[in-house]
Amino acid sequence: MGVRVFVKDYFLGFWDYETPKVMVVKNRTLGVIYRGVQFLVMTYFVWYVFISQKAYQESETRPESSVYTRMKGTAVHGDHILDTVEYARPSEGGDVISTILRREVTYDQMQGTCAEHYSVANANCTKDSDCVAGEVYFEGHGRKTGKCIPYYNHTFKTCEIQTWCPIAEYAAVREPSLVEAINFTVFIRNSIHFPKFQVLRGNIKEATNKRSINKYLNKCLYDEEKEPYCPNFRLGFIADQAREKFSELCRTGGVIGVFINWKCDLDLDPSHCKPTYSFRRLDMRKDLPNSGYYYRFAKYYSKDGVESRTLIKAIGIRLDVIVHGHAGKFSPIPTIISTVTAMTSVGICTIFCDWIMLTFIDKNEVYSDRKFDEINKESAKPISTEFSIISSYGSNHSDLSDGVPL
Repeated sequence: MGVRVFVKDYFLGFWDYETPKVMVVKNRTLGVIYRGVQFLVMTYFVWYVFISQKAYQESETRPESSVYTRMKGTAVHGDHILDTVEYARPSEGGDVISTILRREVTYDQMQGTCAEHYSVANANCTKDSDCVAGEVYFEGHGRKTGKCIPYYNHTFKTCEIQTWCPIAEYAAVREPSLVEAINFTVFIRNSIHFPKFQVLRGNIKEATNKRSINKYLNKCLYDEEKEPYCPNFRLGFIADQAREKFSELCRTGGVIGVFINWKCDLDLDPSHCKPTYSFRRLDMRKDLPNSGYYYRFAKYYSKDGVESRTLIKAIGIRLDVIVHGHAGKFSPIPTIISTVTAMTSVGICTIFCDWIMLTFIDKNEVYSDRKFDEINKESAKPISTEFSIISSYGSNHSDLSDGVPL
């Protein structure tokens, strides 16, 4: 029976209509809280949403971008003169380009058999039966022949393998670092297009005279304040901005990200849309064993009719150019949406203060008795009398002071 009554009351209560009732509460504490919350909400929307985040603008965050890079510089390395063909990979690239800072060279390698390096798993042996013919280890250098031979000029033995001999770990010649590379420059040309706003910008200084701009690009170096439109960056400058020591990069190599950030306010002239640059190391920490950057390549030739090669392990810096773009322009639709959101959020102040009033201040339920009324259809007054009660708010409304009705 009780469940039936509950369901009936709930069903009938679903069709009730609720309307807010205006009540002036002269409580200074509650008033200070109310105005304080209002101030915080309006400050958030005015300063952060509209001014900082520019919520009145239509934005585009996925622009079309193109990157072209080229390394420039010449260095003397022993009796050789190195140019971009020698130390840049590739000499002209896209969003990734690297430069060689140090080399480990293994000369005159030929296909044959030789001793496996002793650091490889199961490479050390004392007799032929310790070496399984045809066995290949993932971290090894070749295929085992089944023989146990002396490790080059040493007394201990390792398994013989079929590979390019001699192996690099034994015969590599470690050349000194290319310290002159600190003054090498990398040319980074970037253009960005915001298709929604039909705006195309570039990071190179605009000029009508092609000859003058080429002369400018051959001499300038990037400076955030003096030369913001110069696309030439010294490797030493990039390492410093990434908080890395160039001498350490020469030893281990590293991957550095060059971040080009376009934040464009298109309510202003497009000429104000210019890039900012930041630099950060991207590879693993330098104190970890797999940190740094290196790669191997070979130069092949014929020696006495036998194919031979020079194996080069190149340690250097790899630059990854990463472009981010954001453009905004005034639009009435986001402006209206943000304004309505701000006005709606102000209503939260009333809900918050009502909760404080009814929970912490209204100990004697004086406010709750005045705030909530229940009017049945049978007890409703005539329209003229009810209108008089509502319109009397301006002169004879309920006035509560510190919880005491006047």
